[in-house]
Amino acid sequence: MVSVQEALAEIRRGAVEILVESELVEKLETGRPLRIKAGFDPTAPDLHLGHTVLLNKLKQFQDLGHEILFLIGDFTGMIGDPTGKNVTRKPLTPEQVQENAKSYQEQVFKILDPEKTTVVFNSHWMNKMSSSDMIRLASHHTVARMLERDDFDKRYKSGQPIAIHEFLYPLIQGYDSVELEADVELGGTDQKFNLLMGRELQKAYGKPQQSVLTMPILEGLDGVQKMSKSLNNYIGINDSPKDIFGKLMSISDDLMWRYIELLSFKSLEEIQQWRDEVAAGANPVNIKKTFAEEIVARFHSNEEAKQAREGFANQFKKGQVPDDLEEITLTVADEGMPIANVLKELGLTSSTSEALRMIKAGAVKIDSKKIDDRNLRITRSKQHIIQVGKRKFAKLSTV
Repeated sequence: MVSVQEALAEIRRGAVEILVESELVEKLETGRPLRIKAGFDPTAPDLHLGHTVLLNKLKQFQDLGHEILFLIGDFTGMIGDPTGKNVTRKPLTPEQVQENAKSYQEQVFKILDPEKTTVVFNSHWMNKMSSSDMIRLASHHTVARMLERDDFDKRYKSGQPIAIHEFLYPLIQGYDSVELEADVELGGTDQKFNLLMGRELQKAYGKPQQSVLTMPILEGLDGVQKMSKSLNNYIGINDSPKDIFGKLMSISDDLMWRYIELLSFKSLEEIQQWRDEVAAGANPVNIKKTFAEEIVARFHSNEEAKQAREGFANQFKKGQVPDDLEEITLTVADEGMPIANVLKELGLTSSTSEALRMIKAGAVKIDSKKIDDRNLRITRSKQHIIQVGKRKFAKLSTV
């Protein structure tokens, strides 16, 4: 049985802010299991490591003996979260939401204990809400307060349209906390407005107010923008062991510490020891390999994690081409296809401009030979093994 202070230290780990911490301490001191809520809108079928920052924190609460309420926003998903968006999002269809929600449930239990997790859908109560109930809900907040949100404020001042239904999103997210009688709600720092809405509405409906815990937003592989599938800078938890390991090895040494802090289950003492070793001259690559192996094992198995590490060493340290490359066939015109377009079509670069930059940097090889001709065209010919950087390969055939 851990003490309140020990539990609080674990809860604080990696968190940005706890509002209000004194209230959370009071809840912990009661000794009862707290109801911990986190909501996920099923706007895409796959979860990535950015999502697991919250899931890991839920796991910590779960290990401390608290009740986890994994809320799938199948109702709010049809609105579309306006947070951070400069345009109105297109609502998903009920069929899209349900399909994605099913995928979420399958993936989330790679981290959370299904026996100790309650999965809830906010359509369960929102579909029962009458028009008068919705008007009552909307009466608890003002347009002026809504426009205090940074994203709404920017869109309003720049003349970008804001649809009325977008104002409903934070209200419904907050009302979810009323229905669930949440003691604590978790979310990213970009969700702070919505999380505090839950406190406000709980008070308005005569319920005890939840504490709010915000977690950092994990940067993607580029180290700049938020991890996102649409930006192609993500690591999916359903990715293959080889891909997860390889992508983690591609991050910068500085970004490695950020990932370790937010994603590793190693103790703070062990992580600090790693930092001390690197400061004393140890190669950070070895720590990165250990971390990558931990993450692969979490979503696959220890054996597959070891194989991914060995495969990485064989492929990149010794310069070997992977032996399991899938052949990709491209149709090219008589005059051939520009090499930049080929790299983009093969998925080796995200754009032709990136392809040209990689060629200029000397990072592109065809059949093990470095190329520097940005005007090269690939014609119909035999198979080629094309490589970009140290990690990306493709087997190409043309017709």
